[in-house]
This record gives sequence, structure tokens and C-alpha cells, in this order.
Amino acid sequence: MEAEGIPPRYDGTWRDADPDLVKAKIEAGDPYTVRFKVPAGARVVIDDAVRGTVSWDAEATVGDFILLRSSGVPVYNFCVAVDDASMGITTVIRAEEHLTNTLRQGLILDALGAPRPRYAHCSLILGEDKQKLSKRHGATSCNQFRLDGFLPDAMINYLALLGWNDGTDNEIFTREELIEAFDIDRIVKSPSVFDMDKLKWVNSQHLKRMEVEEILDLVEEQLGFMGMIKEGANEAKKNEFVFATTALAKQMMETLQDAATNAKTVLGYNLPATFADLEDGSEAKEMVKQGNFYGIAMKIIEMYESGSFPMPDSSNLLAAFMDGSNKAIVEDTQVGGDEASYPHAYKATMKSVAKEMKVKGKNLFHPVRLALTGEMSGQDVTKQMSLLALASEDDTVVNAEAAGVVTIEARMEKLKGFCDSIPEEFRASKQASDDATNKSTDGKKKSKGEEESSAAATAAAPAVADPLDGYEGPPISALDIRVGRINKVWVHPEADKLFCEEIDVGEDEPRQIASGLRPYMNAEDLEGRMVLVLCNLKARNLAGFPSHGMVLCASNEDHSVVKLVSVPVEAKIGERVTVPGFNFEGEEGAPFAENKVGKKKVFEKIAPFLQTSEYGVPTFGGRPLLTSAGVCTSPINKGSVS
Repeated sequence: MEAEGIPPRYDGTWRDADPDLVKAKIEAGDPYTVRFKVPAGARVVIDDAVRGTVSWDAEATVGDFILLRSSGVPVYNFCVAVDDASMGITTVIRAEEHLTNTLRQGLILDALGAPRPRYAHCSLILGEDKQKLSKRHGATSCNQFRLDGFLPDAMINYLALLGWNDGTDNEIFTREELIEAFDIDRIVKSPSVFDMDKLKWVNSQHLKRMEVEEILDLVEEQLGFMGMIKEGANEAKKNEFVFATTALAKQMMETLQDAATNAKTVLGYNLPATFADLEDGSEAKEMVKQGNFYGIAMKIIEMYESGSFPMPDSSNLLAAFMDGSNKAIVEDTQVGGDEASYPHAYKATMKSVAKEMKVKGKNLFHPVRLALTGEMSGQDVTKQMSLLALASEDDTVVNAEAAGVVTIEARMEKLKGFCDSIPEEFRASKQASDDATNKSTDGKKKSKGEEESSAAATAAAPAVADPLDGYEGPPISALDIRVGRINKVWVHPEADKLFCEEIDVGEDEPRQIASGLRPYMNAEDLEGRMVLVLCNLKARNLAGFPSHGMVLCASNEDHSVVKLVSVPVEAKIGERVTVPGFNFEGEEGAPFAENKVGKKKVFEKIAPFLQTSEYGVPTFGGRPLLTSAGVCTSPINKGSVS
């Protein structure tokens, strides 16, 4: 029968046998099973909360099925039905694989005279390869997720979202909020994909809602897993190191494990031994070739060796992590301590170096960061140096070998060797801009009088602060912002605040993007509109809808007014938006890969500098967003772009 596609079932040999013959067989010790005698023509119908009406022809589908094996052991379906009846179960929520079991269980419950519970058969959870989730997809136990740094509440939150939503675009819930919001009728039929990146995002949102003090024990546990804390360590000093580690990583953490791995990165020093060892085309190598690094690094070495370079105060190593009221600082841009503390002394020194070396902004901060930390990006330098100081004390609680600690002394020695290897041509800052300044409009060198006049005019002009002074984040070219056209808009079937949009961004197929614009705009206002689309975001499900990208909008301060960024009508669909002063060509100007944008939180770092001017022009650090047809605009002045 199986070869013909017919489900195997009992052939009925003993269905209507002579009772005396059956009795004789049993008394003779012949093995036997006990079967459920399915009534002729029986049908079982259920109203499944997820799948709607489901019905079976019981006789044709399963026939007379076994209740008791020849060994005397009852089968699963018999046990489950009896258990549900005896416990008064009202609702059964389980995987779709159990749907066929419902037929047998329903017949048994009917025979027992017990009411059937309400059934909800949820679709299977798939891996990112769209195959049934299994151990080959990663963690296989709850404890593994704990070891990987996931919060219990975040796990519950994420698992609840696999196949369910509350009808809004809200995705973050406490346990109490889930209990209040959950409705079995909002479980969706389509299978869900277990997306590890989405789980990490949910976990990060829960972490952001918690205070530093609430997660100290959990971060200490992660440090212990990595062997970074000595056994029997001094409790007070251990608490200081755990506090500093947690405060330093708080805003960038996706998992608790990130705090420990971040600390290990901060305590290490990945500056190569020589200039030649820097990867060709890397951000670090290109920066060194600009010429500012050598002079600044040598200045740091000179100041360190003379004792004039500010270092964390050994009597107050937590100053960088605390504000004036001794509350933990988690915002990387906030300077810790009072006016007499190490962070303020460091800041004053940087101003002095900037003035002496005649550099500012990224031309100062990038070389300083690479020299001191060995990295081109990361958290506030004073916080990193303070964590290093905690790990470098004579009585430190940190296992230096496991943590990979490279002391400031060792860093300065390595920095000397690196500087010695820098070719002469890259030891002086490029003078092109100075040369251009010293020439008159006809291209000839300015006369002494012209130079004096120019200098006087410059001195008389008020200094205008560059919004990007002090900016140490990724370049705006890391984002792939393109011109797109919305072809189609429809209301998300499961989320009250979401529109689903089909947008042409110049690719072979249009993108599908979900946006929270429904409270602010009508669908007919969106169709046919040219928009800006952030394209290098990793695709993810929003309330079950596969969304790949984000439509950029301008909003006022409290986000009560949200409008689309307007694109010049002559702009080309699919063209990349640029910003003056940044390179968008070649490898250096190429947008970051989707995974890197998410993992490094690139958009989150750039977003505070995406604003609209007093005239409504969307800008990055005061520089306009441009297309080939001109400047983008918006109806919102002095707002934000996101």
C-alpha cells in the first residue's frame, strides 16, 4: 500500500473474530495486541486555532490502531489522551508534526466520553537554510545559550516571536507583558526561521533596559567562563574590574559574552610589529600613509617616557566609568570623573597636542587611538586605558595570560618599533592643502602682502566648529544608501503599524521592505514615491514579513512628525547617495558588508550625525546627502534622519 501512496493500516484480520477463539488464543499464551475498533465511516473534525478546520476519514487513514502493545506497554497516543482527560487539559499547543496524532487521540477521548481540548498546531521552526531546526544549526541546550551569554527573558521573548506577534510592530516584551499580550489566535501558520542575529538583537534590547548593577553577576560569570579572573581573587578588586568591564561594554553588548570578549580585545594590543605588516588597503595603513600618525605617536612616546602623558590615577581607577554622582556611565561620549580626574587631564592633553601638532578631528584621534589601543575603532580611550590599568596592577585579579594583557609599558616599546619601520615618505603630514592655501587665485605663490592679508582675514573670521570634530565612528561611505522608487504598498496583515513595500533600488529584483510608516502616512501617498533606502542591512523578519533594507525618513525631536526624505526627480534609481568630503570610490569607499554593518553597529554609530539642517537638508555632520541630480531635502528643519 505504501508504494501506492496509501497509508499503512491494519488489515482487520481479528477485527470481527469469534470471541471464543480470541479467548482461547490468549489462554494459550499467544502474543496479542489491544486495538481501537474504529467505527465504520467515522470522521474526526477539529477547529485548529492555527490551521482552521482539519478533518480525517478515520477508517481510511489509520484503521484499527494499537492501544496496548504485545509487551503490555500502552502506546503514546493512548497515554496522552488518557492524561489529557484525567488532568482536564483545555488547550494543547504543539508542533505540526503532531497533527496526525490528533486523529487517534480524538477517537480515544470520544470513546472515553471526555471533552476534546482546543488544538493549536504550530509550524516547525526552521534553520536559516530553511531546513528543519536540528543540532547541526548550533546550540542544542538551554545551558548552551546561557554559556553564550543570552538572558532568560530575552530567550523567552524571542521564542514567543517565532510564529506570533501582538499586532503591532513591538518586538520587545517582558515576561509579564507577554502574558498580558499573548493571544492564541495570533499564531501564524507560516513556518518561522530561527535567526541568530535577530536573537542577539532581542537580547541586546533587554540588556539596554537593564542597569549596569543588574548584570554584574552575569558578566562576572562570563569572565569566569573565559578564565579571565584569578581563583580566590580579592572580592573588592574583582568587583571593580567586573564593574569597569560591564560599564565599558554596556551600550555595544548583544550578549553578556560580549563584555568578556570586549575586555579581552581592550586588554590586548594588535598593532603589528612593522608598517609592512599592516594589511594593504586597510584603514589603518591608509591612515598611517597620510603622515600624521608618525609625529603623533612619537609625541606620545616622548610624553610617556618623560612622565607628562596622563595615565589613570591608581587611587581612583573607576573615575572614567563614573559621573559626578558616582553613577555608572554607559554612554561612550560621556566623560567620567571631575575636573581633576584622569579623563579630564587626558582631554586637556589632547587639546594641547592638537594645537602643537596643528591637527584636529579624525586626523588626531585616529592616530592616538591606534597608538594607544592598537585598533582603529572602539570605545572611549580613557575608559580603555583605565580597564588596562585595573588589569596591570601588581595585585590585579585578572589572569594576564588568559586575558591577553599587554601593559602600557609593553605597548610603548612595540609602538617604538612600529614607528621605526614607517618609511620616511609617510613620516610627515601631507602639505597639499597648505600649498594650495599659499597660492593666489591665478595659481602663483602669494606675495608676502597677500599672505599677511589672508592671515588677517582668517584671524578675523570667527571659528566655526566642525560637527565631525571628535567623531571617531565609521565613515558615512560604510552605508549603502541608494535612490529607490516604491512600486507597491500594502498593509501588513499581522502588524497594525507596518506597511509592506516593494521598492526598486536598481537590482534585478525589487526589494521587499517593512516600515513603521503606517501611523504617519497613507499607502496612496507612498506608491510611486522616490525615496532613500539603506540597502546594506541584513534581511530579517518583521512580524513574519521578510524585510531587506530601511527607508530613510526625517522626523522632529519627539518623533511625532515623520516625513520621507525627498529625492531630486532627475536622480537615477539605484544610484548611491554621496556626501562631500568622503571617498565613495574604489575599495576604500565601498560600503561595508551586511554582516559587518550589523555586528559593528555601524548605523547606530553614524545615526546621531544624520540630521536635517535649519533649511531641511538631510546631512551627515553638516554635509548634505547628494545624488547626481542634486541635494536631497525634507520638510522638517533641525530634525533627525533615520
